[in-house]
Amino acid sequence: MTSDTTQTELASAVTEPVIDSATEDLRELIARARVVLWDFDGPICRLFAGHSAEQVAIELVVWLERQGLHGLLTAAERESPDPHVVLRAVNLRHPGSDLVEELEERLTQEELRAVPGAMPTAYADVLIQTWQAVGARLAITTNNSARTVRSYLQERELTRCFSPHVYGRTQNLHLLKPDPYCLNLALERMGAAPSTALMIGDSPADYRAACRAGVPFLGYARNERKEKELRAVGAQLIVDSFEPVLGVVRGLSGTGQA
Repeated sequence: MTSDTTQTELASAVTEPVIDSATEDLRELIARARVVLWDFDGPICRLFAGHSAEQVAIELVVWLERQGLHGLLTAAERESPDPHVVLRAVNLRHPGSDLVEELEERLTQEELRAVPGAMPTAYADVLIQTWQAVGARLAITTNNSARTVRSYLQERELTRCFSPHVYGRTQNLHLLKPDPYCLNLALERMGAAPSTALMIGDSPADYRAACRAGVPFLGYARNERKEKELRAVGAQLIVDSFEPVLGVVRGLSGTGQA
């Protein structure tokens, strides 16, 4: 027979939640963040959920071939499912040219067409709204067009959470992430030090940009492939759902930390 004291201790051991180190790391990371820099395609939504990015890449390649520029791309670049690979490749060989400007606009138009079919990332909308409500300032730092981002935010009624801090792709394509340009610009415009910010991204380019800007990083990986890619470049703290992040942020409202 156990004593009353022992029974009480056992009951406490059963009912008290176990806080693992990853959860503590997440809480610490979020509690320090006064500014949150979001990547767009991935953490906020799957932009091409209903409008294949691979098909967009193919169409860009076909357009180049119609201009007599078949030889401009390598075989690997022509077969890439990522339209940004095509765009970067052309810019590498003809930086700042009318050709790059036309190709970038074509990609922007395809992104805008994708907005109505974009799939919101689970918990992202409410997390964005809650984080802003507890006092954080939010920005978007993305390789997508700012016009695309603003169109999506308007559809989801999230504009007020970010405006005017949307920093997207420009025709200076050498400044796309992993270059930290858009992160540094956001920090400058918001008057924030890198150490007070947090970058949320889902790609190695996001992680590298955050490291180069001196900004702490939280990875979002919707599948095992994404997680492996992030861990391969050194990302430490990665979530596969924003649900635990939302729980931590909701807790900030009563701590005075936000």
